[in-house]
Amino acid sequence: MSERLIRAIDTVSYWSGKAFAWLIVALTFVVSVEVFKRYILNAPTAWIFDFNNMLYGTLFMMCGAYTLAAAGHVRADFVYVYMRPRTQATLDLILYVLFFIPGILGLIYAGADYAALSWRIGEHSTVTAEGPPVYHFKTVIPVAGVLVMVQGLAEILRCIVCLRTGTWPARLEDVEESDVIDTQLSHSEYVDEESRRAAMEGAHAIDEAARHRSAVEPKNP
Repeated sequence: MSERLIRAIDTVSYWSGKAFAWLIVALTFVVSVEVFKRYILNAPTAWIFDFNNMLYGTLFMMCGAYTLAAAGHVRADFVYVYMRPRTQATLDLILYVLFFIPGILGLIYAGADYAALSWRIGEHSTVTAEGPPVYHFKTVIPVAGVLVMVQGLAEILRCIVCLRTGTWPARLEDVEESDVIDTQLSHSEYVDEESRRAAMEGAHAIDEAARHRSAVEPKNP
């Protein structure tokens, strides 16, 4: 039951991240059009700076749950990777309870108040002339916080499962480092089989580390 719930939450986080990742395409398009208008037509858009910030900010915030689901957030793991899975799970569980939950709850509470005030006053940006409305953008803060909190609860369940079983529950598969390396090297005429094998082994090691597994295999969990 726990693992089914973890997988369901992971799926929501993965698809929300993938959906909002398309904002990078919109951001690239908007910036390209603005560069053309500014330097070729000499007709810059006054509010484009605000709009770019909103696109990038939304992308950054709304992909937080996806990154957590993929174990992609920055981790000082020079000691962590040498721990046994149960020790890793214990450390993670303590940190989630002491820091993650209070921090994300604070983000949701403050973000909701921040967004509600912005909607009440019909807030517009004051950074540039003809600033666009920002209340919809500020609503992203509590929404992203809720998604990260839900994924955080899945991570806590993942820690509990690991404490019970001694192994980390599997994460949903995504594009892995080994996929990228294999695609790049499979069609190359300048890489011999031995070099390709060494590169694939290194890529698999990166994938394993990213999936919450120890760099050193424990003898007994």
